[in-house]
Amino acid sequence: MRGITPYRQNYWDWRAAGNFMYGGTGSGLIVSSLLALAYGEPTLLHVLIGLVFMGTGLGLVWLEIGRPFRALNVFLHPQRSWMTREGFVATVAFGVGAAAMWFGHALLIAGTAALALLFLYCQAHILQASKGIPAWREPTLAPLIIATGLTEGVAASLALVSAAFTMTMVALVVLLTLRAWSWRRYRLASETGMPTAAARVLAAFSMPFLLLGHVLPLALLIADMALGNRYPALTYFAAVLAFGSGWTFKFMVVRYAAQTQGFAIIHRPARGPRGSGGEGVKPGWGS
Repeated sequence: MRGITPYRQNYWDWRAAGNFMYGGTGSGLIVSSLLALAYGEPTLLHVLIGLVFMGTGLGLVWLEIGRPFRALNVFLHPQRSWMTREGFVATVAFGVGAAAMWFGHALLIAGTAALALLFLYCQAHILQASKGIPAWREPTLAPLIIATGLTEGVAASLALVSAAFTMTMVALVVLLTLRAWSWRRYRLASETGMPTAAARVLAAFSMPFLLLGHVLPLALLIADMALGNRYPALTYFAAVLAFGSGWTFKFMVVRYAAQTQGFAIIHRPARGPRGSGGEGVKPGWGS
């Protein structure tokens, strides 16, 4: 019966998923500007494109609301809402980012990067605060979301750098390794801490995600570095795989692994002496 057994929520649709996809990439791209900054390269495109991506993600959430002007209510509960904190951080980030693009000062660029990282942290905890969805409230999801956003941003920045190209490749190798490890932790948690349907979605996604999103990109990156960066097409293809797999993962988690908690009876009641009832039941969860 719907509501008793876990079912897939439909309140957060593709637009909500888009907020995490665009927002994570945008914030990760701004953070990656620090690599270019360290090599004296222009970073304004990192900041500009990153802010556009963050704004696009927030715009998708605004479109999802039935009454768009109610979006202003998001600023009312900073003491308990990660969505409110995300909104405040984004507002400050846009202001500091605009100043960074106008003045081009390294401190302003670094400040924008710090705010972008804080924005990504807020995004990760928005999902974790959704206690009614076991796949979202799992503590290991937050570091996975952060690692994914940074991976996407660094992958995208490869198209914008030259002097920092090799260091950006190294950063992508490190982040892909970190994301694979974070995914492994999340998958292990899903075997016991989620409804059966959600665990099946994650299990079916796991192998393609690891092979196409991690093993193959890592092999391409390492091959290009071993060949002295003479074949940048290998690195660009690896970046596309790293980027695309991150977006696919977020869409999957928000739309398809989003099974509700459901209800459970700890001890089945029965007439008769105390303790004569049967074992409890938890429909939709593994035995």
